[in-house]
Amino acid sequence: MNTEEFLTVLQQNRHKSLLFEYAPGKLVGANYHITEIKNIVVDSIDCGAGTDFWKETVVQLWESPTEQGKTEFMSASKALGILNKVDRIKPMVRDAELKLEYSNAHFHTAQLHIAGYTVLENKLLFLLSVQKTDCKAKETCGVPETASENNVNTTVNSCAPGSGCC
Repeated sequence: MNTEEFLTVLQQNRHKSLLFEYAPGKLVGANYHITEIKNIVVDSIDCGAGTDFWKETVVQLWESPTEQGKTEFMSASKALGILNKVDRIKPMVRDAELKLEYSNAHFHTAQLHIAGYTVLENKLLFLLSVQKTDCKAKETCGVPETASENNVNTTVNSCAPGSGCC
């Protein structure tokens, strides 16, 4: 989901409580705050020497330890107000992919993708997911698209000196 789509969903559901499911059946606590909005520019080179460039918006969620036990979630309207205020100071790129950065005592810090959302009677629930790392230069490096667990390390040593990969 890109930034514009996220803002639109918030706008359309502004009077609903805003919830985030970071793992199946596990919600970010009602004591969360939006603590940072990051406009990120990624300018990368993969292991096959391919270059890439894109922008992301990262919204950081943090659970306040002084508000443990809080049961009322932030409203979509309040979140939209925060994002609009940030946008006036540092404009967000509307077509940039939006990610949520989150962690707690039982979940490592991660930038989570929005896998979808559900609108319930008085709740807007965003379903978050972890996107696994991947090799972007499979073809260049001779890495098979799929490899059985038995031959992962025995197929091709594609990262050998002179192979065209790092």
